[in-house]
Amino acid sequence: MPENPSRGRALISVSDKSGIVEFARGLVDAGFEIYSTGGTKNVLSDSEVEVHSITELTNFPEILEGRVKTLHPGIHGGILAKRDKAEHLSDLSEHHISLIDLVVVNLYPFSSTVAKAETTLDIALEDIDIGGVALLRAAAKNFQNVLVVVSPDDYKEVITALAAPPQEGIADNDFRQKLAAKAFQHTASYDTYIAQYLRTKTEHFPERMTVALEKVQDLRYGENPHQIAAFYGWRSSGDQKFTSIATAKQLQGKELSYNNILDADAALAIVRDFSAPTVTVVKHSNPCGLASNSNLQVAYELALAGDAISAYGGIIGVNRTITAELATSISSSFFEVVVAPSFTPEALEVFKKRKNLRLLETGDLSVGSDQIVMNLELRPVLGGFLAQTRDVLAERDIPMQVMTGREPTLEEITNLQFAWRAVKHVKSNAIVLAKNHSIVGMGAGQPSRVDSVKIALSKAGSRASGCVLASDAYFPKVDGVETAVNGGVTAIIQPGGSISDQDVIEVAQKHNITMVFTGRRHFKH
Repeated sequence: MPENPSRGRALISVSDKSGIVEFARGLVDAGFEIYSTGGTKNVLSDSEVEVHSITELTNFPEILEGRVKTLHPGIHGGILAKRDKAEHLSDLSEHHISLIDLVVVNLYPFSSTVAKAETTLDIALEDIDIGGVALLRAAAKNFQNVLVVVSPDDYKEVITALAAPPQEGIADNDFRQKLAAKAFQHTASYDTYIAQYLRTKTEHFPERMTVALEKVQDLRYGENPHQIAAFYGWRSSGDQKFTSIATAKQLQGKELSYNNILDADAALAIVRDFSAPTVTVVKHSNPCGLASNSNLQVAYELALAGDAISAYGGIIGVNRTITAELATSISSSFFEVVVAPSFTPEALEVFKKRKNLRLLETGDLSVGSDQIVMNLELRPVLGGFLAQTRDVLAERDIPMQVMTGREPTLEEITNLQFAWRAVKHVKSNAIVLAKNHSIVGMGAGQPSRVDSVKIALSKAGSRASGCVLASDAYFPKVDGVETAVNGGVTAIIQPGGSISDQDVIEVAQKHNITMVFTGRRHFKH
């Protein structure tokens, strides 16, 4: 057993070796002896850092191809021993075990491994860290005696804490406890990645569920200035970055606010739901403008015309690359954020003139869309969370059963399909009026469905004549349909399912309105 060093012993075993050589040198300068394993030891030795093999503490070789190297009383006894308990120290002395005062570990990159298409189950299982997790948990449990370091981001702060003279102790208790909490969170997230990977692809709701979140950024405040806030990204079982606001790259503009993120997320969810070139304008999580057109510039103009007044200060979402022409049009009005898969260099030059405008580049909108995590929604309630699958609507999932005598025209059919896809993104009770594959009026969030119809007609004005209407849920009374007919609506799509369905159908037939039932509703509370 080696003699006690002047400051302590540090055990280092890291997968992520960024900054480890400089950190190890800092530990040596602070008076630590360093013990290490395998690849980490080789990196330190090659960099001329004095380092001892872990076998000097265990007197036992690594076995099972490295599966067992630190799972040994010679290691865990030295970590878990309480320095103020004589019987602990006596046990160490009797069994010739050395104290370990600092543990630096980060784990096998399981999430990166399973992100690779060629990864088999056997390969994935080999990349599940056992010893590293045990080391972190042991050191974190005994944080009052052992410093535990899990992230390269903490190396500098640890070295600063160790700069105090030995007689003053090694870091204060609050600092130690913070690092311990970080270590336990790290292992909890790690286990979550593994559990997500091992579940079947259809098991959305296990008996116990954790989610792994990583901080994207701190926010200036929440929905209101008196609320503190931060933005976290929800990772899947791998490092594949499914397309989301959390993984989007901000190309320019002011820092995103809490409300910016909510609206940008809504805009992204809307445009990724359409295969045709599509533009939306979002305010308070609702699309006040939305249009699809083979010409993206035309789609923008139609979306903006949906409610030009409400569009002021909104968020633009686009599902195609933004060109200089579109950038010029967008720049002529005031918007907070523009979200798109990509921007041409010429478009970025145009946007530079609006330096405060936030640009978010998401990449391919289809990436990761089949992942279980991507298709789960969690919503907090007091004391817990509600969990559900997302309201995914593929084009083949729009059954259209004509309930009235008049069949819809081809133009009405395509506009009804557009409106039905759009209405699921509007807060309930939701009504969408559409024409030329664009929203011309929208009513959202009203306790009464007929009030949503009235608001939508008011927004549409004269454009309501000849438009189609989509309702996210059934009409409980005939008043909503009568109001729509009087406003100029010629076709209606709704789920059906009300005890008043027959009355509603008869009103539509009376006015020669085609009415289509889908059998599926789209509540969005």
